[in-house]
Parts: sequence; structure tokens; C-alpha cells
Amino acid sequence: MKKAAQQGFTLIELMIVVAIIGILAAVAIPAYQDYTIRSQTTAALAEITPLRTQFEVIANQGEAVSLDPADIGYIGSAGTSYCTLAVTQPTATVEGQITCTLQNVNVSILGQTITLNRSIDGDWRCTIPAAMDAKYRPGECTES
Repeated sequence: MKKAAQQGFTLIELMIVVAIIGILAAVAIPAYQDYTIRSQTTAALAEITPLRTQFEVIANQGEAVSLDPADIGYIGSAGTSYCTLAVTQPTATVEGQITCTLQNVNVSILGQTITLNRSIDGDWRCTIPAAMDAKYRPGECTES
């Protein structure tokens, strides 16, 4: 009688494959979560960056910059927007700023702020509070 050829995998082979998949998942999942959180902060910055132009137009015309974000061109919808906006008018002591308080994001960054600060010469600088982990900050933003 001929012995039948082995078919399929042994239990030990399957256990090794499951262990390897577990190790790969342990490395990949946290990296993916970090990437997702950073993409949310970058998207929030991208959401408010175009508002600088309208802010400048209004300020350079000598008009008061409205504190209503819709008046400087912000069109965000509550369900998809990453920002709750606040606008600060230029005054004698403050050059003006656009602040995004993060919403609809991962709990690690929920409630954090991204601020675009205008300098006296019209340059803009992005700042993020020190409480936000550096790995989540968009590259062009510095710690405030």
C-alpha cells in the first residue's frame, strides 16, 4: 500500500503564520493610527490656510476684519469640517489670527488648536500648542 501524500498544513505551521501576522499587526496598527492623526491635522490646516488671502484683502482695504469666519470665506460643514474657527481682528497690539479648534478628529488631538498668526509685515506663521505631540504636527507649524 502506498502512503497518501500529505495535504494541507500542520498545526505548528499555522501557529507560526498566525504569530507572524500578529507581530506585523502590532507594528502596523500604531503607525497607521499616527499617520491618520497627522493627516487630520494637515487637513485642518489646509482647511483654514486659504482664509489668509481674504483676511489680507479686507485688512489691506482698511476695513475691519469680521469675526464671523463666513465673512472671510470659510465654508465648512459641521459633519465634515475639522475646525471650529475663531478670527481675531488686527488691532494696535495684535496683528490678527485665524484659530482652528480641532473637531471630528481622533481623541488624541480633539480640542487642540492650530493658529495662523499674522505679523505686522503681513507674513503668516502657523503655531500649535506644546501639548500636541510633535509627530502629529504639520511640517510647517511650530510649537507655540
